[in-house]
Amino acid sequence: MTDRAGAVSGVVAAGAPSQGFTPAYRNYALFVLMVAYTANYVDRQILAILLQPIKLELGLTDTQLGFLSGITFAIFYATLGVPIAMWADRSNRRNVVALALTIFSSMTVVCGFVTNFAQLALARIGVGIGEAGSSPPSHSMISDMFPPEKRASAMGIYSLGINIGILIGFLVGGWVSQWYGWRAAFFIVGAPGLLIALLVRFTLKEPERGHADGTTAQAAGAAPKVMEVFRLLWSQRSFRHISFGCALAAFGGYAGVTWIPAFLIRSFQMTPGEIGTWLALIIGFVGGAGTYFTSWLADHYGKRDVRWNMWVVAIVMALCFPFAIAMYLSFDKYWALAFFLVPAFAGAAYIGPSLAMTQGLVVLRMRAVASAVLFLILNLIGMGLGPQAVGIVSDLYAPRFGDESLRYALLTVMVVWPWAGVHFVLGAKTLKEDLERARTHGLK
Repeated sequence: MTDRAGAVSGVVAAGAPSQGFTPAYRNYALFVLMVAYTANYVDRQILAILLQPIKLELGLTDTQLGFLSGITFAIFYATLGVPIAMWADRSNRRNVVALALTIFSSMTVVCGFVTNFAQLALARIGVGIGEAGSSPPSHSMISDMFPPEKRASAMGIYSLGINIGILIGFLVGGWVSQWYGWRAAFFIVGAPGLLIALLVRFTLKEPERGHADGTTAQAAGAAPKVMEVFRLLWSQRSFRHISFGCALAAFGGYAGVTWIPAFLIRSFQMTPGEIGTWLALIIGFVGGAGTYFTSWLADHYGKRDVRWNMWVVAIVMALCFPFAIAMYLSFDKYWALAFFLVPAFAGAAYIGPSLAMTQGLVVLRMRAVASAVLFLILNLIGMGLGPQAVGIVSDLYAPRFGDESLRYALLTVMVVWPWAGVHFVLGAKTLKEDLERARTHGLK
């Protein structure tokens, strides 16, 4: 984690308004929020490495596993994110994040006690409810600590929690499940979140809204209703394309990260520990590099032309897509893992720039809800339908392909990535105008 803390230091803008915050504190706050997001993703993704042993012990189908990994979690995570974000826009965001951490960590521990499909589904719903309150308030806090020209990089560093979380989840989940069983894995990854919740609650400060933009919450007025935020966002062509681009990118990404462990077990007879180690290294380090580097490129070239925030994402996805296809067509495990290095780079690359642009498209009191609206679309389509689609298609392919049905199901759903890239390019066309309208007229 110390290496990540060092990376954070490069994001702080020397000229950012201080509000009494030193550069060291802003670095620390971003680091702690990133650690909280890491816990979020460990608890969210731990199920992926455990799908095969859970399937065998509880006697589940791939469709049921897809339901547990996708819709069960995503519906509550995405929909409850909006009212919780409204609460955060009106109250202390730090406390909301701490409470959310407590809930989803506790419910992850509960997953280790279940004995059937219904109980596991209810426990995963509890995890989704808790995680719904974590990200939108964090996005809003980060936007109030870092100025617009550094915001994509800050969001990119925060989003490294995805890759670090997957790294920890796969590594710990793989070996713990192999040595002690899948139930122990839930216990071990859930407990640390309770300690992180205390760290958030008692060491972070609630930043003044708008200080990084040189304005105040009083100038922004009262927090608007959620439908007002949604109408204002949806009236902008750039946001519509950004949200659908994110949703389609997440559709392919969540489908892959959820089902790749089971694919490697079925097609190559790899052990959970072996899979956990390989995927932890690839997604954690290569994926983390992609998440941060794409956001850094967006900030770097976006200073010249803000549309580069979307162009960079589209280029990265276009370059990585052929390697995802090659991975699922490979019949050698080492070639499959080698090909996976490239799409892993793009797995979460879209998040930092997309969040930064979404935050810029609204006024101050809309920021947490704006993130929640983006995540609502992203998660219902991406997280909710991606893993579920793979499970359904795999069951449909099973009579013909047997254990290889999962390989061809994953290959089928990856066609969404080029489609996502088209939306990012189209979103760039009106991005300048929409950002300027938000800056000068408050979207009136």
